Amino acid sequence: MTSAHFNRRQFLLGASAMAIFAGLGPAGPLLASPRFSRNPFALGVASGDPMPDGCVLWTRLAPEPLAEHAGMPTVAVPVLWEVAEDDRFDRIVRQGQALARPELGHSVHVEVEGLRPHRRYWYRFHAGTDATSPVGTVRTAPAAGARVDRLRIGVAGCQHWESGYFTAYRHLSEEHDLDAVFHYGDYIYEGAGKAPVESAGGRIARRHAGGEIYSLDDYRRRYAQYRTDADLQAAHASAAFLSSWDDHEIDNNWTAALDQDGVPSEVFLLRRHAAMQAWYENMPVRRAQFPRPDCLAMHRRLDYGDLLRVHVLDTRQYRSKQRCDATLLARQRPCRTGDEGGVEQVIGAAQERWLSEGLAGDARWHLLAQQVMMMPFAYPKSRAAGPLNTDSWSGYPQARQRVIERIAQHGQGNVVVATGDVHKHHAGVVPSHPDDLASAPVATEYVTTSIASGGDGNDVPEGWERVQSENPHTALLNDQRGYQVFGIDAKQWQVDVVAVDKVSEPGGRRQVVAKLVTGHGRPGVIRA
Repeated sequence: MTSAHFNRRQFLLGASAMAIFAGLGPAGPLLASPRFSRNPFALGVASGDPMPDGCVLWTRLAPEPLAEHAGMPTVAVPVLWEVAEDDRFDRIVRQGQALARPELGHSVHVEVEGLRPHRRYWYRFHAGTDATSPVGTVRTAPAAGARVDRLRIGVAGCQHWESGYFTAYRHLSEEHDLDAVFHYGDYIYEGAGKAPVESAGGRIARRHAGGEIYSLDDYRRRYAQYRTDADLQAAHASAAFLSSWDDHEIDNNWTAALDQDGVPSEVFLLRRHAAMQAWYENMPVRRAQFPRPDCLAMHRRLDYGDLLRVHVLDTRQYRSKQRCDATLLARQRPCRTGDEGGVEQVIGAAQERWLSEGLAGDARWHLLAQQVMMMPFAYPKSRAAGPLNTDSWSGYPQARQRVIERIAQHGQGNVVVATGDVHKHHAGVVPSHPDDLASAPVATEYVTTSIASGGDGNDVPEGWERVQSENPHTALLNDQRGYQVFGIDAKQWQVDVVAVDKVSEPGGRRQVVAKLVTGHGRPGVIRA
């Protein structure tokens, strides 16, 4: 459908008669012609989960991001959206209307259909009589089964507001020709505002608004604060995000119905549900991820023609309790002893079956887009919790072995694991028998550092000098902030490991600290 621009006056005159928006039922109280004293698009725009014929478009109305209800009236507000083939919007190909509902934090999720495969588009929103959003761009996925020569996927996450500036996102937004960005989680951090954080470059002048967050309004305000960052907005506007979560979207190191402090499960589940609703409201995800009273189905699969299948995993919601270590025992947190029975879970039985079925597909490459390190890894012996990270797959060896066997059953040396969480760049292989690091590898794992969490950093942190030699199945250790970019073709998986020299103040310089390659059918890491 090609047409002229919206006539906003006609739309607003008829808005009160609209009954259904975005498949979510009657409008309820409606403010058909709002006037805003400030920019309602202060949180920017985003796109996500591209399909061959469309994608998700997102925005959230918030003229005063940190105020009650982000400065919005507690009624639904109509929002117009447009998709064009050019950045001047001379060739509009899709357009429509949606409701920003107070029940959903005045967020908007538009699932656009009818677009052409593997093509770049531009989009924007309008609200009220004179408010227009920034422009975002998105590329749709290739047609199912279509031959695809090359893809470029960014990987980023762990963006603690108080630890540093999001300069890496500015550089990510300027990367050439990205098809998507996988965000592995820790989009927000739930903790209270602290005293100024000391970094190598000085004090970070960014504080969380308010204390530790528990209620839906708390989580909404924390997301709003993070999304005011101009560099984060630029990254969202530059490419579709494949959004997932880790722990800090809810509470540090949470697993299933347990938090880190031993709060009764029925109480923690109230907090978890509020956090999951806020995650949905603030991520460019589809109605399939709409929160339910008992859960939110975050895991999903996206195909990019014949070249790549992306499995976005959820490693938090279906977990068993963590294995006990010195830190957990000292805090008297509920944990699992070595002789405790039951089937050990990380992604849960149903998600394991779903993953196995997906790995049986004939894509040239499979990407497990997930959160915590899958390959075994020995941390410095001086670490208080010991050399084993019980919050990673290493704390769940039985569950990891089942996934390894499923990869070995279906994979042909074509499985790559993308991970975050640990605030460092790593690269290595997942051995078929993790207790034997020299056993045949089943997959290659690329671990991406943080955007800001951990502060400025350096190549090798103090006390980590021997870690590389103690992990011979790995080929990289870097403690700077940044991101990674995957360049994927039929023969090889290329990785640019990108760092910024500082996050303690704006303007950090971009540098590629390593170029790595994995050959198809040959799990492993080669320096290019």
